[in-house]
Amino acid sequence: MPRPRTTTQSPFLPGSVRDFLAEQAPFLAGVAVQAPGGHGKSTVLRELARAHGSAGVTVIDHRLDRSTPHTSDSVLLVDDAHALDPDSLRGLRELLTGNRCRLVVAYRPWPRPAALAELADVLRRHGPPLTLGPFGEEQTSALLTAVLGDAATPATVRFVHTQAGGVPGHVDRLARALAGAPDHRRAAEPVDLPAAALAPFAADLDDAGADVRRLLLAAASGVDLPLAVACELLGRTADELDAMHAAARAAGLLGPSGRLSPIVRHAIVAHSPTDLREDVWQRLAEIQLQRGGAALPVVRVLRRAGLADAHLTGPLAAAADEVLADEPALAADLLAAAAAAGGRASPARWARAAALTGDLDVALRLADRALAEPDPAVRAEAAMVTAAALAHRGQLGRSADLYRWSDTAGAAAFAAIAATATGRPELLDAAADQRPAAPPTLLTSASVLMAQGLRETLTGSPTAALSSLTQAAALLEPAGRAELLPDSPAALAAVVGLHCCEFDLSSSVLARAVRARIGGSLLTRRHRLLQAWIHMMRGQTAAAAAILDATARHGTALEPRDQLFATALEVGVARRNSDLPALLRGWERAREALMRHPVDLFTLLPLGEFTVAAARAGEPGLVREHLREAHLLLGRLGDPPLWAAPLHWSSLHAAIVAEDETAAAELVAALARVRHTRFGSAVAGAAESWWQVWHGVVDLQAVETAARRLHGVGLPWDAARLAGQAAIRTADRRTMTTLLDYARLLQPKPDRPAATDSEPAPAGRPDRARDTNPLTAREQEVADLVLAGLTYRQIGEKLFISAKTVEHHMARIRRRLGCDSRSELLARLRSMASGPLPTPVPGSGADETAVRRP
Repeated sequence: MPRPRTTTQSPFLPGSVRDFLAEQAPFLAGVAVQAPGGHGKSTVLRELARAHGSAGVTVIDHRLDRSTPHTSDSVLLVDDAHALDPDSLRGLRELLTGNRCRLVVAYRPWPRPAALAELADVLRRHGPPLTLGPFGEEQTSALLTAVLGDAATPATVRFVHTQAGGVPGHVDRLARALAGAPDHRRAAEPVDLPAAALAPFAADLDDAGADVRRLLLAAASGVDLPLAVACELLGRTADELDAMHAAARAAGLLGPSGRLSPIVRHAIVAHSPTDLREDVWQRLAEIQLQRGGAALPVVRVLRRAGLADAHLTGPLAAAADEVLADEPALAADLLAAAAAAGGRASPARWARAAALTGDLDVALRLADRALAEPDPAVRAEAAMVTAAALAHRGQLGRSADLYRWSDTAGAAAFAAIAATATGRPELLDAAADQRPAAPPTLLTSASVLMAQGLRETLTGSPTAALSSLTQAAALLEPAGRAELLPDSPAALAAVVGLHCCEFDLSSSVLARAVRARIGGSLLTRRHRLLQAWIHMMRGQTAAAAAILDATARHGTALEPRDQLFATALEVGVARRNSDLPALLRGWERAREALMRHPVDLFTLLPLGEFTVAAARAGEPGLVREHLREAHLLLGRLGDPPLWAAPLHWSSLHAAIVAEDETAAAELVAALARVRHTRFGSAVAGAAESWWQVWHGVVDLQAVETAARRLHGVGLPWDAARLAGQAAIRTADRRTMTTLLDYARLLQPKPDRPAATDSEPAPAGRPDRARDTNPLTAREQEVADLVLAGLTYRQIGEKLFISAKTVEHHMARIRRRLGCDSRSELLARLRSMASGPLPTPVPGSGADETAVRRP
C-alpha cells in the first residue's frame, strides 16, 4: 500500500489532532472520530480525504457515493454514523473485518445503538478513537483571522471565544455573522450577538426534539437545576433526564458541566415560542418555592432572562420577604413590581419596607390602606408601621394610641414610651415590668429595657437609665436593621446622655448603632445628627457642621423630628462660632421646624437652642408657648431633674440676652433645685456665678470653680464663656488677665479628624499653638479682648491705654499674621486661640450670651 503524502493541515485544528492526521491516521485500516455536534468531525474527515487523495488512494464518501466498489486501496469516509440504521452499521463492520477497504467513521457520543457500539469496538482494535474537544483561543484566533482578516483583534477573539464557549462550529457561525455585519471593522470590540449568528441554531433545536428544548430552556434561565427539580419540571425520571442531557451534549448545545454557552442561551431564547418559554420559567420558579428554595436568586435570574413580572407575582413577594432585613429598598421595589403585575402584595409588608428605606409618605399611604384589610394580623402590622412613622413625624400621642391598638410584639413598651414623652406616664410601670406571653424576642426584650431606662430617668439615677438603654441597644445589634422602630435604644441613650453630659458613652452607643444599621436608613440620619450634637456640646463645631453638610447632601427631605434637630444644630453651631449672620439665617428655618413639631420630652434639647436663638433674634415670643408646654409636660412627669436641667440652662442664657432679670432669677432658683445629678450640680453652680457676674460681682475663685466644673462635665465652650465674661466685667486688671488666660485654657481643642471623637482640653494645659505665637504679650492681650468683642475704647479702658494705641496694636497684629481683612484676622486669631474666645459683649455682632448689665 503506497505511503500517503501529507499536505498542509488546517490551522484551525489543535496541534495534537494535526499530528495524528499526518503521522498515524493514513496508515490505519480503521479510524474512529468521536465528538459532539459542531466540534469539527467533518473537518477532520475532509483533512483525511485530502491526505489520502494526495497519495492516490480512492476516497469514497459514504453519503454521496454508493456505487464505487470497495477495494483494499480505497478508504470509505462515514460521517454521522450515529444516525445510520443497524443494518448499515453492521455492513460497515463487515467491510472492516473482511479487509475489503479502509474505514474512517465519525459519530457523536450519543445515541449509542448496539450496532454502533459493535462497530466502535472493531475500530478500536486499530487504534484509539480520535476525540475532538472545543477550541482554545489559538484556534479561535486562527479561524477569525481567516474570516475577518485584520479585524480579528484580541478583543474580538476573546469576545467570540467566550460567547461560543470554544465550540468550533459556533465560533465559525459567529465569525461569519460578524464578517457580514457592516460595522464589524469599525468596532473595537463586539457588544451584541448578531441575529445572523443565532439563525442556524433553529435547525439544531428542531433536531433536538421538544423534551431537550424544554431542558435547554430551563438551563437558559440561569437557575440552578438540581436533579429533583429538573425531573419535576420536565415530568421525567432520572434515567430519562440523563438521556436528555446526553442528547443535548451530543448535539453540542450543552457543555460538559451542564452549562450553556452565551450564544446557545441567546439562540434558545430567541427560537423558542414565548408561551413555551414563559411556561417553563414560571413553572421552574413555582417548583423552587414549593421545595423551600430561596426565591430571590430565582427571581433575579428569571427577570434578567426576560420573564415578565406577571409570571412571578408570588416569587416576587417571597423574594421581598427574604431581603426585607438587609435590603428594604429592594424589598419595596419587588413588592411594587408584584402589585403592578396584578399580584397580591401585602400592603402592610410593603409599607414596612418603604418605611425602612425612609419613604414615610408611601409607608403611611400603604399602611392606611392595610388598616382596612380583613386579616387582623395585616391590620396589626399596618398599625405598627403607622405608629413608627408618626413617631418620626413628631406625633407621639397618636403613635402611642396606635401601638396600644396593634397589640403586637414590643407594642406595649413603645406605646408607654411615646405616651410618657407627651406627659402621660401611667403606662410606663406596666410596660417596664412587662412579662410578655409571646416569646421574648430581641425586639420585645429591647423594648422592655427601653421602658425601664425611661422610667429610671424620671425616678431613678442617670446611671441606671443609661445601663438599661445601652443593654437594649446591644440586644438589637444582631437584627435591628430589619426592625421598624419609632426610636432606637441607642438614640434614646444618646438623648439621655446629652441631658446628663455622658458624652463618651453616648458617642460609643451611637457609633455601634451606625455600624449595625439599627433601624435601617430611617434611623441612620437620626444617629448621625445626635453624633453631631455631641460634637457641638464639646465645642467641636467643625465636626458638627460637617455632619450637617453630609445630611444636607443626602438629597431627601428630613422628617420633622430630624429637621428639628438639624436646624437646632445649625443655630447652635452658629452661636458657638459667634456667627450672628449664620445664626439669623438658621433661625428663619428653625421657626418652621419648631412649628411643625409638637413639644415632647425627647426634643427639649432643640427647644433649648431655639430659645437662645429666638432671644438673640429678638423674637422670644415665638418660643414662649412651646416653653410653656414644655414646663407643663415636665410638671406632669414630676419635674425630673435630668430632663429639666438643660432646658433651664438654655433658658437662663436666653434671659440674659433678653435682659429679663425676673426670668433669670427664677431660672437660677430652678437650677438650684436640680443639683441631683453631676450635670445639674455643675450648671447650678455656673448659674449662680453668671448671676453674680451679671450684677458686677466677679469672685475669681468662684468663677474658676464654676468654670472648672462645667469643663469637667464636658462643656468646655460654656466654661470658657463664663470665664471670659467674668474677665470682661471685672475692674481688676490682674483678675481680668487671670480669667482670660483661664478662658483660653478651658476652651475646646481644635476638631480632630472625623474618624475620632475629640476630648475636651484639660484645664491648666495651654494649647501648643501658643508655643509658636508670633505676637507679643501685649498684642496677645489686645487680641484676646478683641475676640471677646470689646471695642477699642473699652480695651483701652481695660489696659489703661488710648483707643488709638489699641488701633496701632491691631494694625501690627494684622501685619504680623499677614491678614488682608478684618474677618480674616479674626478667623486667624480664633484659630490661634484653639477656638472662639470669651463671649463678645452685646452690640459687637457676635455671641448672644454676653453679660449685658453694667
